[in-house]
Amino acid sequence: MKRIGLLLVAATLVGAAPPERVDLIIRGGTIYTGSDAPFVGDVAVSGDRIRAVGARLPFAATRVVEARGLIVAPGFIDPHTHLGERLLGEDAQARLIPGFLMQGVTTAFIGNDGRGDPNIAATLASARTRPVGINYAAYVGFGDVRSAVVGKADRAPTSDELTRMRAMVASAMCQGALGLSTGLFYAPQSFAAQSEVVALAREAGTRGGVYDSHIRDESSYSIGLAAAVDEAIAVGREAGLPAHIAHIKALGVDVHGQAPTIIARIEAARAKGQRVTADQYPWSASGTTLAAALVPRWAHDGGRDALVKRFDDAAVAERLRSDMALNLRRRGGAESLLITEGAYRGQRLSDVATKLALDPLAAAMAVIRTGDPNVASFNQTEEDIAALMRRPWVMTGSDASDSHPRAYGSFARKYDEYVRKRKVLSLRDFIERSSALAADTFRLKDRGRLRPGAFADVVVFDPTAFAARATYAEPALLAAGVRTVLVNGVLAVADGKLTGAAAGRGLAQTPPAGSCP
Repeated sequence: MKRIGLLLVAATLVGAAPPERVDLIIRGGTIYTGSDAPFVGDVAVSGDRIRAVGARLPFAATRVVEARGLIVAPGFIDPHTHLGERLLGEDAQARLIPGFLMQGVTTAFIGNDGRGDPNIAATLASARTRPVGINYAAYVGFGDVRSAVVGKADRAPTSDELTRMRAMVASAMCQGALGLSTGLFYAPQSFAAQSEVVALAREAGTRGGVYDSHIRDESSYSIGLAAAVDEAIAVGREAGLPAHIAHIKALGVDVHGQAPTIIARIEAARAKGQRVTADQYPWSASGTTLAAALVPRWAHDGGRDALVKRFDDAAVAERLRSDMALNLRRRGGAESLLITEGAYRGQRLSDVATKLALDPLAAAMAVIRTGDPNVASFNQTEEDIAALMRRPWVMTGSDASDSHPRAYGSFARKYDEYVRKRKVLSLRDFIERSSALAADTFRLKDRGRLRPGAFADVVVFDPTAFAARATYAEPALLAAGVRTVLVNGVLAVADGKLTGAAAGRGLAQTPPAGSCP
């Protein structure tokens, strides 16, 4: 009888169907799907998609990634970067965007601050001939559109020019743009009236886009922080599209402590049904150029050559110095501006002034004459940063740009500093606001969550080691703690090291039916 029983078991096993085979399984990690409470389980991947997510998945796999004790999450999505030159450039290594991959960032947006090429089709198609390490989507930039039609002058567009600008935005949207981005703080965009912005934003909204804005004033430079937030909300309302405030902050001594006021304004609009969101980077220093930080907007009329000539114009010398002095005070003084590139890299403006035997304003003009270096501007308080970070409509962003550690460490720093150490956010909140919130806000289909059928953009990181290594002195150090990254199902990071795979894609938005020719 015992022999017969064994034969029956053997026959059953022989007749049983073999387990389904998948390309890769991430086994035994603590899974945060982007929507659900965490659980220990597996993620199975076939091709570029997630096949299944669950506990003890019954699949055989060509490759197994052991994730016991690690966090498994959707690949992070960065809604505000300045990576266009790298992603579209000739340098294949730079196109991998290693600083992002080593933080688990698998998708980034470009064309922010109004600096987005209207030729969206070419921007997105570039990934097919110049492979990239991460996915990217693109905005059409108000600044690029306005400069192409109106130029650098401080004037309103003519009726014909406005029509041409609207047509450029509409065309870009039909090519797959995310929406319209603006940088109303920067000349020549700062010369535009709100009505002009609304006219162009309406073209984006008609075609399913978002209005993304570096608002006109994050401080007290012109209309003030509160009024600039109101303007962004008004543009979204009047143009009929979601409004997104880029790198939200209270910048400078005049507006420190105003985060609660800004939060109240945004949440009042949201309570009325308007879609308003924001992104934020977890650093107390912003990044800009020395001229943008100190030189008043009126002095930028006509572009850089005209600006430099004004430095020697006796007729405007007193006004120029007076306005620059006000801006320096807003920024917290010469000690608060750290030059991060060029001949004076690593020096505060106060140090440069001492070296040149000039007062800080004269020193700034001397530096700007030879270029316009990036600066780290220490201008925010931790209280404001934390207050904004806690809001459920604020997602993680980097504003990634050269010479600032935010390009290499924003997501890692937010986890290490504000989840682990300061307990401002829970781990689940951090993950969802770094992935699903952005995917939902910007209509990224099948991204931002770990679920069957979604694209396999996945990060696996060590919760005891995930941290930024980049600093203001050394801004290009890769983050620590990421063990595995998948981009469209391809291993971009394995065993904590870059594989060199370039599996990213240009992500085109699909306009609503009937909104494009």
